[in-house]
Amino acid sequence: MDERERYDRGLTVRRAVLGDAHVDRSLKNRTAFTEEFQDLIARYAWGEIWTRPGLERQTRRCMTLSMMLALGHWDEFQMHVRAALQAGDLGRDEIKEVLLQSAIYCGVPVANHGFKLAAEILAELEPAKL
Repeated sequence: MDERERYDRGLTVRRAVLGDAHVDRSLKNRTAFTEEFQDLIARYAWGEIWTRPGLERQTRRCMTLSMMLALGHWDEFQMHVRAALQAGDLGRDEIKEVLLQSAIYCGVPVANHGFKLAAEILAELEPAKL
Protein backbone atom coordinates (compact mmCIF):
# COMPACT_ATOMS: atom_id res chain seq x y z
CA MET A 1 0.00 0.00 0.00
CA ASP A 2 1.39 3.41 -0.89
CA GLU A 3 1.12 6.52 1.29
CA ARG A 4 -1.90 7.87 -0.61
CA GLU A 5 -3.81 4.61 -0.16
CA ARG A 6 -2.87 4.54 3.53
CA TYR A 7 -4.10 8.14 3.90
CA ASP A 8 -7.40 7.42 2.11
CA ARG A 9 -7.96 4.22 4.09
CA GLY A 10 -7.10 6.07 7.30
CA LEU A 11 -9.53 8.87 6.54
CA THR A 12 -12.29 6.33 5.91
CA VAL A 13 -11.68 4.64 9.27
CA ARG A 14 -11.26 7.96 11.08
CA ARG A 15 -14.67 9.01 9.77
CA ALA A 16 -16.22 5.70 10.83
CA VAL A 17 -14.72 5.95 14.32
CA LEU A 18 -15.03 9.67 15.08
CA GLY A 19 -17.78 10.78 12.71
CA ASP A 20 -17.82 12.99 9.65
CA ALA A 21 -18.42 16.21 11.59
CA HIS A 22 -15.29 15.79 13.70
CA VAL A 23 -13.09 14.82 10.76
CA ASP A 24 -14.46 17.60 8.55
CA ARG A 25 -13.80 20.12 11.34
CA SER A 26 -10.25 18.82 11.83
CA LEU A 27 -9.48 19.00 8.13
CA LYS A 28 -11.06 22.44 7.77
CA ASN A 29 -8.98 23.76 10.66
CA ARG A 30 -5.66 22.53 9.21
CA THR A 31 -3.02 25.18 8.85
CA ALA A 32 0.40 25.16 7.24
CA PHE A 33 1.71 24.48 10.73
CA THR A 34 -0.61 21.49 11.50
CA GLU A 35 -1.12 20.00 8.03
CA GLU A 36 1.71 17.49 8.26
CA PHE A 37 0.53 16.37 11.70
CA GLN A 38 -3.00 15.78 10.39
CA ASP A 39 -1.52 13.79 7.51
CA LEU A 40 0.55 11.72 9.96
CA ILE A 41 -2.52 10.94 12.07
CA ALA A 42 -4.56 9.91 9.03
CA ARG A 43 -1.84 7.66 7.64
CA TYR A 44 -0.51 6.02 10.78
CA ALA A 45 -3.01 6.23 13.64
CA TRP A 46 -6.00 5.56 11.41
CA GLY A 47 -4.58 4.03 8.21
CA GLU A 48 -2.07 1.74 9.85
CA ILE A 49 -3.18 0.95 13.43
CA TRP A 50 -6.99 1.24 13.50
CA THR A 51 -7.23 -0.79 10.27
CA ARG A 52 -5.18 -3.75 11.51
CA PRO A 53 -7.11 -7.03 11.58
CA GLY A 54 -5.76 -8.23 14.96
CA LEU A 55 -8.40 -6.55 17.16
CA GLU A 56 -12.07 -5.77 16.73
CA ARG A 57 -13.06 -2.10 16.70
CA GLN A 58 -14.89 -2.50 20.05
CA THR A 59 -11.67 -3.73 21.67
CA ARG A 60 -9.70 -0.83 20.19
CA ARG A 61 -12.36 1.54 21.53
CA CYS A 62 -12.08 0.10 25.05
CA MET A 63 -8.30 0.24 24.92
CA THR A 64 -8.34 3.83 23.70
CA LEU A 65 -10.72 4.92 26.45
CA SER A 66 -8.56 3.14 29.03
CA MET A 67 -5.40 4.84 27.80
CA MET A 68 -7.04 8.26 27.71
CA LEU A 69 -8.20 7.73 31.30
CA ALA A 70 -4.79 6.51 32.47
CA LEU A 71 -3.04 9.47 30.90
CA GLY A 72 -5.64 12.04 31.92
CA HIS A 73 -6.32 13.09 28.34
CA TRP A 74 -9.84 14.26 29.14
CA ASP A 75 -10.67 16.00 25.86
CA GLU A 76 -9.70 12.89 23.89
CA PHE A 77 -11.56 10.69 26.39
CA GLN A 78 -14.75 12.71 25.88
CA MET A 79 -14.33 12.70 22.11
CA HIS A 80 -13.95 8.90 22.07
CA VAL A 81 -16.88 8.32 24.47
CA ARG A 82 -19.13 10.45 22.29
CA ALA A 83 -17.92 8.81 19.08
CA ALA A 84 -18.28 5.27 20.50
CA LEU A 85 -21.86 5.95 21.55
CA GLN A 86 -22.83 7.66 18.31
CA ALA A 87 -21.30 4.92 16.15
CA GLY A 88 -22.88 2.21 18.29
CA ASP A 89 -19.54 0.50 18.89
CA LEU A 90 -19.93 0.77 22.67
CA GLY A 91 -22.97 1.33 24.83
CA ARG A 92 -23.33 2.76 28.30
CA ASP A 93 -22.72 -0.64 29.91
CA GLU A 94 -19.42 -1.20 28.11
CA ILE A 95 -18.25 2.33 28.95
CA LYS A 96 -19.24 1.74 32.57
CA GLU A 97 -17.14 -1.44 32.60
CA VAL A 98 -14.11 0.43 31.22
CA LEU A 99 -14.54 3.02 33.96
CA LEU A 100 -14.92 0.41 36.71
CA GLN A 101 -11.80 -1.39 35.47
CA SER A 102 -9.93 1.91 35.44
CA ALA A 103 -10.83 2.48 39.11
CA ILE A 104 -8.70 -0.54 39.99
CA TYR A 105 -5.78 0.02 37.62
CA CYS A 106 -5.72 3.83 37.26
CA GLY A 107 -7.18 4.91 40.59
CA VAL A 108 -10.54 5.93 41.97
CA PRO A 109 -10.05 9.67 41.29
CA VAL A 110 -9.43 8.95 37.61
CA ALA A 111 -12.52 6.75 37.37
CA ASN A 112 -14.56 9.29 39.30
CA HIS A 113 -13.67 12.04 36.85
CA GLY A 114 -14.23 9.69 33.91
CA PHE A 115 -17.70 8.79 35.21
CA LYS A 116 -18.52 12.49 35.54
CA LEU A 117 -17.46 13.27 31.98
CA ALA A 118 -19.12 10.18 30.49
CA ALA A 119 -22.35 10.89 32.40
CA GLU A 120 -22.47 14.40 30.89
CA ILE A 121 -22.20 12.94 27.40
CA LEU A 122 -24.76 10.23 28.14
CA ALA A 123 -27.16 12.85 29.51
CA GLU A 124 -26.80 14.78 26.29
CA LEU A 125 -27.08 11.81 23.91
CA GLU A 126 -29.44 9.53 25.87
CA PRO A 127 -31.28 11.74 28.40
CA ALA A 128 -34.19 9.33 28.85
CA LYS A 129 -31.89 6.49 29.96
CA LEU A 130 -30.29 8.23 32.94
